[in-house]
Amino acid sequence: MKSAKQKQFTGALYCISAAAIWGLSFVAQSIGRGVGTFTFNCLRMLLGAAVLVPVIILRRKKKISPPVEDRTLADRKLLLGGILAGITMFFGNNLQQEAFNYIEDVGKVGFITALYTVIVPLMNFLFFKKRVGINVIAGVAFSLAGLYLLCSGEGGFVLEKGDILTILCAFAFASQILVIDKFTDYTDAVEISSLQFLVCGVLSGICMFIFEKPTPELIMQKQNIIPILYAGIMSCGVAFTFQTFGQKSTEPAVASILLCLESAFSVVFGWIILHQHLGRRALIGCAVMLVAVILTQIQFPSFGNKKEKGVAQ
Repeated sequence: MKSAKQKQFTGALYCISAAAIWGLSFVAQSIGRGVGTFTFNCLRMLLGAAVLVPVIILRRKKKISPPVEDRTLADRKLLLGGILAGITMFFGNNLQQEAFNYIEDVGKVGFITALYTVIVPLMNFLFFKKRVGINVIAGVAFSLAGLYLLCSGEGGFVLEKGDILTILCAFAFASQILVIDKFTDYTDAVEISSLQFLVCGVLSGICMFIFEKPTPELIMQKQNIIPILYAGIMSCGVAFTFQTFGQKSTEPAVASILLCLESAFSVVFGWIILHQHLGRRALIGCAVMLVAVILTQIQFPSFGNKKEKGVAQ
């Protein structure tokens, strides 16, 4: 039997591994952008949904899935939650993938995307009147300062098309997290994730045939198929499983902070693999935004009308 400390250490390793896999996925997305935005996400998401099927079967055999008295109601919640989450994920992933056609530095995309951690509590406050802590207010201030530094150059602060697409993707991912949060009490986390991957993949596939119509030869090119396989198997399948295992044996605040390191890993892997070098101002902006992300995961006194239940990661 593992001790409590050993379990927490193992859980932390799972969380860090998931963050690293997600960070490397930004590199894969950048390399594979030539295949087409919708094509990349169609194949990636369908593959990710398939990879999680064995995990679902194993969890059901071990009866890890939460017991539900009314199975029919649970299935309806799963279907509704999976569809809504899949739709928001469709917008988030495709906006992000399209941004790689305009932004060269994967670290920049990674850190702007991470703004969803700041947006989630704000949306909870605006739409559900849930309390906002001092940490969120500070996180908003730091995130805006970091975004200013990250998007500033010799000509001053400029939001280019890729930056705007990534900011929009952060809002979409924040919406997706809120949807998942509303249905986690009624559904199994792995099952709803597999379903949202499937919905996102199908919607991306429809757009793929309408707007891109890729050829098998294009898809099977080395610079396209390898990133697709990595993003589907590792980012959607393996990393999500690691996240699930990690959060089971790690303190929620610690797990949240470790998982947020994906943006930092995107900078590291962009430097190692793609030889990308962010300028001093941009690096400072990344550091400030990382502080903003971490701040939103720390509990401080809250302001608002209702006690916040918490956001599922």
